[in-house]
Amino acid sequence: MSIKNSLLAVIAGSIFLLSGGQTVAATTGESADDSLIWLEDVQGKKAMDWVREQNAVSTKLLEASPDFAETKSKLLTILDSKERIPGVNKYGQYYYNFWRDDKNVRGLWRRTTMDQYKKSQPAWESVLDLDKLAADEKENWVWESAQVLYHDWDRALISLSRGGADASVVREFDLTKKQFVTDGFILPEAKSDVAWRNRDSIYVGTDFGPGTMTASGYPRIVKEWKRGTKISEAKTIFEGKESDVGVSAYVAHDHGETYDFISDKPTFFSDLIYLRQGEKLIPVEKQADAIANTFYKYLLLKLRSNWKVGGKEYTAGSLLACDFKAFLEGDRQFEVLFTPTERKSLDGMCDTKNYLILTELDNVSSRPYQLELKNKKWLRSKIQAPDFGTVSIRGIDPDESDDYFMTVANFLTPTSLYLGTAGEDKRELLKRLPAYFKTDGLEIQQFDARSKDGTRVPYFQISRKGLKLDGSNPALLYSYGGFESSLLPRYDSLVGAAWLERGGVYVLANIRGGGEFGPRWHEAARKQNRQRAYDDFIAVAEDLQKRKVTSSKHLGIEGRSNGGLLMGVMLTQRPDLFAAVHCGSPLLDMKRYNHLLAGASWMDEYGDPDKAEDWAYISKYSPYQNLSQDKQYPPILLTTSTCDDRVHPGHARKMAARLKEQGHEVLYYENTEGGHGAAANNQQRAYMEALAYTFLWNHLKR
Repeated sequence: MSIKNSLLAVIAGSIFLLSGGQTVAATTGESADDSLIWLEDVQGKKAMDWVREQNAVSTKLLEASPDFAETKSKLLTILDSKERIPGVNKYGQYYYNFWRDDKNVRGLWRRTTMDQYKKSQPAWESVLDLDKLAADEKENWVWESAQVLYHDWDRALISLSRGGADASVVREFDLTKKQFVTDGFILPEAKSDVAWRNRDSIYVGTDFGPGTMTASGYPRIVKEWKRGTKISEAKTIFEGKESDVGVSAYVAHDHGETYDFISDKPTFFSDLIYLRQGEKLIPVEKQADAIANTFYKYLLLKLRSNWKVGGKEYTAGSLLACDFKAFLEGDRQFEVLFTPTERKSLDGMCDTKNYLILTELDNVSSRPYQLELKNKKWLRSKIQAPDFGTVSIRGIDPDESDDYFMTVANFLTPTSLYLGTAGEDKRELLKRLPAYFKTDGLEIQQFDARSKDGTRVPYFQISRKGLKLDGSNPALLYSYGGFESSLLPRYDSLVGAAWLERGGVYVLANIRGGGEFGPRWHEAARKQNRQRAYDDFIAVAEDLQKRKVTSSKHLGIEGRSNGGLLMGVMLTQRPDLFAAVHCGSPLLDMKRYNHLLAGASWMDEYGDPDKAEDWAYISKYSPYQNLSQDKQYPPILLTTSTCDDRVHPGHARKMAARLKEQGHEVLYYENTEGGHGAAANNQQRAYMEALAYTFLWNHLKR
């Protein structure tokens, strides 16, 4: 199934290289009064000297905490555990998995059979040892992805990055010989988008030279590259505009049907799709912001906004189905497969040989259903699953069987993996995580806070039963609130071991900007409405204090990426509410964000600060521009990565430097590897998480 958007598998952006390999920021959009812009020179000597100086201060202070070493050791043990559930993808007869542990620091791509996978200790066959490859080639390789050739299953396009950046090298790999193909498809380091068309040709979008990338840093041109020819001879299939987010091409294999698609993304939340037939590109005339998939010979459209078509109006968040051939010929009569309600949304969709499986969210808990297409009628039935928690379902081999993998979890229940068959009630338990932290005496509760405009904002609270409501409990509040991304109840062993086990309260807020209640929940906090997401978060913080779960002296907050922006806004707008802030991989300078790396691609979310009408509302919350020497801010820890080529590390650097200039309490740590995730391996992740939890606990337990 599916019309994929492979281009946005990562949210990457362009960087600018000097002849010496030094990475610097774009100069476009520079603010004349920004005396700290030199910190955007990512690998510049002056900037890196500053980074090393800040790192030394932060690590010396936090590593000296009595519980730092124990916390780090505990987290690394969890991350390296052999008892983790190895996620697999089926290609041909084998099930492939990428695995990291204490012996495979960079990772091991390996495979097994289903008979072996069902065992508690499967026998794995090594396919590619990344540690050995890195040592042999003297490169700091970090695994990105592998695309396996459909049907033949004996070739893969493997993407590897240096240090964990989004930019990667693509190399063809022989799965039979378990070695790279010397004269195969090879692309140098770039933010590329590739896909198999057939055994002897691939679709490729990459940096073909000046003018071939968009302002967001994605490929602007897609070509078909045939085996045995130079990439310079590849045929151009489609060209987008420089102002587009990017373009991509791919092949969808759908129950015997094969579709070649081109996707042109004018904005982050819209795409123009073309069906390639011979030399013709046939527009798929859907609503621009609708998400398209295929199932058998049907076109499926998940709406992001209301759509009036064919004499009917369909609600945002609905899932529509229409015969694909008839649609291309002008038919606009749809069957509605899902209709949202105020507290119900469509969270996920997958397929098996004979069934379409929908996972719905009902007040932020998963409800899976299966739809069978019989005699052009969609028959719906419920798939048995727990009443509370998160359920994720994935068809194993839709062309061959109705089997699926189902994962089930909640905050206190270790993740379980089941093997099920659509249309049948029975499921087989394959794997279950061990309990990585003690849950005795803990409970999960869900509450609603009332936002500034009266909107009900749900949040989950995980804490001790019979919690003493005297305002003295160390509590950590986490959220994201952007890009229609939902935060669901899941088993987070790191949170459990580093926070809950030591007596902390953990709170997950489902603020607007996310997708918990469908596109309307996202749209309510997009662009000029973004302040609503911040009002929602403030409402949850105030509700926790009103209920005396905690108080401003014991409430800490944490967020990363777009959630890091949230943290910056909370610091500047309501510093009185919090005792400590961890701000990870953040956007903070919203005046320049669209000129830094992938920032231009997010203007559909935040607006364009170069336009006066947009800056009028962005300027009211942009953290970097709203810092004040006269305010009393809570202590803040900012973390990022030098190799983050998605959200520029300059955001965190400049924020930390300005806070220090103004005399505020701030710690800063920048990992030199890891990309947007800020860590390239388990050791780095355990270290950075330990820094954050140590910082938070030290300030909230006082």
